[in-house]
Amino acid sequence: MVPRNLTGRKPRKEESAMDGQYSRTIGFDLGDTYSHVCRLDEAGEVVERSRVRTRRAEVKERFSGYPPSRVAIEVGTHSPWVSRLLQECGHEVLVANSSKLRMIYANAAKSDRVDAESLARVARMDPKLLHPIRHRGESGQAELAVLRGRDALVRTRTTLVNHVRGAVKSFGERLPKCSADSFGSEAAGRIPKALREALRPVVQVIAELTRKIKAYDKRVEAMCEKAHPETQRLRQIKGVGPVTSLAFVLTVGDPSRFAKSRSVGSYLGLTQRRNQSGGWDPELPITKAGDGHVRRLLVGSAQYMLGPFGEDSDLRRWGLSLMETGVARGQKRKRAKKRAVVAVGRKLGVLMHHLWTTGDTYEPLYQAKRRVPEVEEVNEAAVLPAAPLPSPQGGEATARTTGREEKRRGARREAERPSPVSSPG
Repeated sequence: MVPRNLTGRKPRKEESAMDGQYSRTIGFDLGDTYSHVCRLDEAGEVVERSRVRTRRAEVKERFSGYPPSRVAIEVGTHSPWVSRLLQECGHEVLVANSSKLRMIYANAAKSDRVDAESLARVARMDPKLLHPIRHRGESGQAELAVLRGRDALVRTRTTLVNHVRGAVKSFGERLPKCSADSFGSEAAGRIPKALREALRPVVQVIAELTRKIKAYDKRVEAMCEKAHPETQRLRQIKGVGPVTSLAFVLTVGDPSRFAKSRSVGSYLGLTQRRNQSGGWDPELPITKAGDGHVRRLLVGSAQYMLGPFGEDSDLRRWGLSLMETGVARGQKRKRAKKRAVVAVGRKLGVLMHHLWTTGDTYEPLYQAKRRVPEVEEVNEAAVLPAAPLPSPQGGEATARTTGREEKRRGARREAERPSPVSSPG
């Protein structure tokens, strides 16, 4: 006999799962050394409070002895491997978005024991309140580590290059403009004599970092060709290279997870934050949610597209138009350009997801070709007369008229035109 609730209807699938297989709930607050456990029974009473070392063997031994339960953890450094391990033990795992759990991180009596119980009770009440996220697989995490390693080297090289340039400036000299790849060879012979001994090791490290980054670039190119051929569709867009396309593919993972391509902008934190209440709806910056690495890459690609070397495309035209609109509204050009770059970065992510899911060939001016200009019939009576020529008796007739005067003349001619007489029916 199928059990029914108090309303007389059959319980939904998720309700049956909660009452049956996952009727027990566990809050697991992860720490770097020790992690705290709080178990609740079917009635919501605490049956166990304990802690376990945050090591693979200890965690597996502890949770293998528990019956199948719903386990809630917070996203963090250890959450990827812990979530996979708990699923192998037969548990349902909810990885909570910690930035959404104000009741935990803003608790006046916050502690690891309290956090574990709070996770368990929220998961027992309504899992959607945890705003659960989904971790990528182990192989995807390993591939993404390659891009993260390259990004760390690039940022380190940028810091060292700025250090060398700043030190040389303090001596009244300036190093020539050059790319970061050629900085090690260009700057070595132009450093002032008083600074050579101090900056030579830094310049050598910059040159070594450049070689390592080039090795990463070759590895990324090979990954795009062999493991992820879908990146070739995204690289049809001029300004999107192997690093950006591969980072986008690995971060999104499954493109079908988004019903609409426009949802990608919100997923990557490129949509506007909102704090509306009544008649108060201020204009706020972007949310910056999601993966910051991919967001920086998309914004960098957008800067190239709006720069002097960007290809003429619908996206570029839209971004430049948005920038000019901001300037016309009183914004400084620099601020208007920054806003346009972020907006183009969001649209670029949407476009990349669309190309990925549909397999379409990218057309830079697709929207421009669709806008077929309407053919208007020219009415000879509505054509304005040509501007008068200069008078031969001396003095020139004024050829310029204001827009208001031209409108008045056109209205006067329309009023003087005889109305058409219809033939008798």
